[in-house]
Amino acid sequence: MAIEVAAPAKLNLALHVTGQRPDGYHLLDSFVVFADLGDRIRVEAAKALTLRITGPEAAGLSAGDDNLVRRAARAFGAGRGAAIALEKNLPVASGIGGGSADAAAALKALAQLWDVALPGDAAVLALGADVPVCLAGRPARMSGIGEALAPVPPLPDGLAVVLVNPRVSVATPAVFRALVRKDNAAMEALPDRFADLGALADWLARQRNDLEPAAIATAPVIAKVLDKIAATGPVLTRMSGSGATSFGLFDTLGAATTAAARLAEEHPAWWVRAARVLPSPQG
Repeated sequence: MAIEVAAPAKLNLALHVTGQRPDGYHLLDSFVVFADLGDRIRVEAAKALTLRITGPEAAGLSAGDDNLVRRAARAFGAGRGAAIALEKNLPVASGIGGGSADAAAALKALAQLWDVALPGDAAVLALGADVPVCLAGRPARMSGIGEALAPVPPLPDGLAVVLVNPRVSVATPAVFRALVRKDNAAMEALPDRFADLGALADWLARQRNDLEPAAIATAPVIAKVLDKIAATGPVLTRMSGSGATSFGLFDTLGAATTAAARLAEEHPAWWVRAARVLPSPQG
């Protein structure tokens, strides 16, 4: 029996760096959502643990012991076997949670395959700061070092994004090292609801991605990407995570698709996609 689980792209609509612990971990405050595109994990029963990587973004991604999917499987199921296939559709090291989403999807799939409970919170967090929110798979306010997840108001209907990566890999540790200040203010209190996209955009415009200036210093092309996205008319333009992927927020998928077509035509070497933002699950 094969089990398939989606690993959707993660977007940081806002990301504040609020401090650094003595052990070096950074404290974050982030508004996280997911898009309806991403990677896919497929698992089947096997005696040994193996990982095969396919897909348009597979080149250059190792399936060795340092791969986060393999690490997650090894930590979760010591002594258990599974044939894992990763279909890689998101650029590597791009700030949209590809590796973390893949690890979270692998945990979900393997829990079904092996008929066991998911690992505990500490084990999930040990895989990376974004793995807990990717495992939850719903819009959330993420804080602490990634372990504290709180609900956010329902997202406006029809929300869509255009995602752009200039084919530049940005190392997260390098971006954090380039931060000028690490004790920034947290996000504003979230309202009970966002009346419409304008209300969401107004609230987000008062927030930040504190990693954006440091990422631009590391990879100046990000500033160009942000300018090009802004020229297509989104209500908000921002970098996600530690970069280099940036996004524009639109009120319809049609508008995002039109923007994506324009950007792809102007910059054929860039990775450009339009996608819906996944809504908050009901209940």
